[in-house]
Amino acid sequence: MNATSLPERNRYLHQTVRTPLLPVCIEEGSPAIWCKLEFLNPSGSTKDRIARHILEKAWRRGELSKGGTVVEASSGSTSIAFALACSQMGLKFVAFIPESATSERELMIKAYGGEVRRIAGGMLEVLREARDVSAAEGWFFGRQFANRDNTEAHRLFTGSEILGQIPGGCVDAVVSGVGTGGTIRGLYEAFDEAGCGVSAHAAIPRNSELFNSNAECCSLRFSSDVPGVVEGISEIFSDWKCAKLTEWEVGDGECLELTRQLWSMGFPVGPSSGLNFAASLRVAKKLGPNAQVVTVFPDRMERYFSHKVFDEFRA
Repeated sequence: MNATSLPERNRYLHQTVRTPLLPVCIEEGSPAIWCKLEFLNPSGSTKDRIARHILEKAWRRGELSKGGTVVEASSGSTSIAFALACSQMGLKFVAFIPESATSERELMIKAYGGEVRRIAGGMLEVLREARDVSAAEGWFFGRQFANRDNTEAHRLFTGSEILGQIPGGCVDAVVSGVGTGGTIRGLYEAFDEAGCGVSAHAAIPRNSELFNSNAECCSLRFSSDVPGVVEGISEIFSDWKCAKLTEWEVGDGECLELTRQLWSMGFPVGPSSGLNFAASLRVAKKLGPNAQVVTVFPDRMERYFSHKVFDEFRA
């Protein structure tokens, strides 16, 4: 196999996986929000898209080959996605995660054959350790917070899927929490390049202590209680110059309540979906009943079983 040939097994992710886009109305009289069901990706989150795309491009460039080792610094979904993609491509994977990350996430990474290294401190310390170890060992570092292939995955794949699914092929507004910044930037660029005249809206959770240390909900106003997102850490977002970006703050309690409401409607999502949906309702009310507002349900509920969002269901 030459350096530019992708492995033959399990080469299906971008070729055939198209997650649904559904109009979701939380209650009578509320605006319908177009929601991309990214929790239906193979490992249960939208991070499957960036993990596979980053690895495939690195493989084509000759930076990876069968048996190589991949490293990423992530408190949860991205590491899970990399672990799955590496298992499909015949690669080894080492996840560097904060000590505060939940056991559910560690188990999922290990189930796909990944190795987990817990690091004391926050994401800055985790990133530093992953960078140093990958450099010392000669391993490939995914660099989700800085790798432009992250944005490209959403611009080329997620965004183009949405444009092919939404009535009229045009989006008026895109709403998303901000972690790496890849989702909101990539989707905005896809819709803008298609001539939609789209605006971008960042969803920001307030009072983030309610999410506790198990949260992986994303925000522009970062907190030590939110592993995986630290102020100034995302080069993808900080380098983005978008004149049509608006911030929308949502109380954590509302995020969790909307997450439970989505469960009752049959959507097995995590708290970031409640955040995105809450902000989307605000945007839709501002733009009016004819606006086509798009958001993402980023991940599935099972990685949050020990999270506060499940407290009312515990015996």
